Amino acid sequence: MRRATATALAAALLAALVGCSRPSSEQGKVLNVYMWSEYIDPQIPEDFESQTGIKVRVDVYESTEDMMAKLQHGGAGQYDMVVVSDHAVPVLAKLGLLEPLDMGRIPNAANVDPRFKSPGYDPDNKYSLPYQWGTVGLMYRKDRIPEFDPSWAVLFAPDKQAGPFVLIDSMRDMLGVALKYLGHSANSVSLEEIRRAGELVLAAKKSPQAVGFEGGVGGKNKVLSKAAALAIVYNGDALRAIEEDDQIAFVVPKEGSIVWVDAMVVTKGAANPGAAHQFINFILDPGIGGQLSNFNQYATPNLAAMPFIDEAARNDPAVYPPAEVFSKLEYLEDVGDATKLYDEIWTGVKSQ
Repeated sequence: MRRATATALAAALLAALVGCSRPSSEQGKVLNVYMWSEYIDPQIPEDFESQTGIKVRVDVYESTEDMMAKLQHGGAGQYDMVVVSDHAVPVLAKLGLLEPLDMGRIPNAANVDPRFKSPGYDPDNKYSLPYQWGTVGLMYRKDRIPEFDPSWAVLFAPDKQAGPFVLIDSMRDMLGVALKYLGHSANSVSLEEIRRAGELVLAAKKSPQAVGFEGGVGGKNKVLSKAAALAIVYNGDALRAIEEDDQIAFVVPKEGSIVWVDAMVVTKGAANPGAAHQFINFILDPGIGGQLSNFNQYATPNLAAMPFIDEAARNDPAVYPPAEVFSKLEYLEDVGDATKLYDEIWTGVKSQ
């Protein structure tokens, strides 16, 4: 994994010390955070605790569906801050599970890249601020598939399947890439289009080459262990694997894919909302933001953090896609009533 240089880390520590005071009212408290697995440098919560006296406990999930289900069934009261997928923000807000952010407590919100301010999923950043962003694509083994065709056909076209593959255990991501392969929007609300995407995913699931469904980390691990030749993963998962094995590569398929932003939110009824705001502000510190992305190998939405990002990452198209690739990417959106269609079709896929 990449790490920030000593100079960058020193600058990050100095900036964080200046930007994150230690109010006595928060001393000794615990901040409960819920996020994707393997998604934060363990040193960051430790530094936050040493500077504020607030202990950070991190619980993890592997799919947006798991997170949503837990928050809707009493989990919101268990966590103070949650890192969620962009398209989940308006849904959670409509369900009354989020607390509006107090921007007066988050001065580092000014560091957010203008591209990620007031996004469609959360106008005016009422409930969220960005954590990391990236893409969904294919991670594959060059030693198993030396002549790789960068197309979703390696999953969905039986005559193009190039080896054992792992599907991603995320409803919107999985159905979204199937929709892109069919030439439709990843946010389609057409019953016919969503149904056809579900049929493609089900056929892929039943293929002799299919290894099963996994979260991005699980897919990465199966390719690393050679239990699979390719997997749908998030780009940062693949980049971490590439550092362990030079026979692994990552590509965004030519039909296009999904670009995502994971966002930080405060739960309604949080036991420690003050600490949650402090931690969000801490993450948006320039040096800490650089440290976070150097660890995760995802792109930073923090414009002020860019000088702290490793040069190799800044110039890596797998991290910061070029314009011609970005033009084929879509953000997932709240599809409103069509969510029921996605749920029904996804349940059918998983149950067969």
